[in-house]
Amino acid sequence: MLDKKYFQEVRKELLNYALKRREVIKFAGDAQFLAKKTIFSLQGGNLVESKKILAESKKIILELNKKFKATAELFDEGSFKAALEEYVEAELFLSFVENKKITKIKDLKIDSNIYIGGLCDVPGEILRFAIKSATERNISEVKRCYAWAEEIINEMVDMNLTGYNRQKFDQAKQALNKLQQVVYEVSLKFE
Repeated sequence: MLDKKYFQEVRKELLNYALKRREVIKFAGDAQFLAKKTIFSLQGGNLVESKKILAESKKIILELNKKFKATAELFDEGSFKAALEEYVEAELFLSFVENKKITKIKDLKIDSNIYIGGLCDVPGEILRFAIKSATERNISEVKRCYAWAEEIINEMVDMNLTGYNRQKFDQAKQALNKLQQVVYEVSLKFE
């Protein structure tokens, strides 16, 4: 016969984990949404609003870290990793918009793979920003966009990325190629 008391403990542990997991998924989704909203706001030129939204996203992530630090395996959940990656992308894109150095993200523990995943998405956002700048005939901004994206790609070339991050890196290189085309077309028309 089964040890009912032991199975009761296992059931309780699994149900408790499932409840925590659902909470992490829900709040990680909120943090990810806010990070995406930050990027959209930055593309629209709303720097002050963007910073407020990004601060909300960070607050949620910090609260999750604090609340569930005893259950560290929850941070291996895909939803949490996706939220962190989106946050990284938003934070780094904000650095670009403010013309600040892209560096380590303070106050959050970010795994290197998640950081690189977020960084790989930044050239795509820079491309969109460059296209907006080109339509405004801001040639110097278009060239700044290209220089930043090129520096990001050059830094990652020697990282020997594989799997998921390799695919993301390939997408980042495609964004750089498109940016190069934008710079070329702008130089033909406006210089």
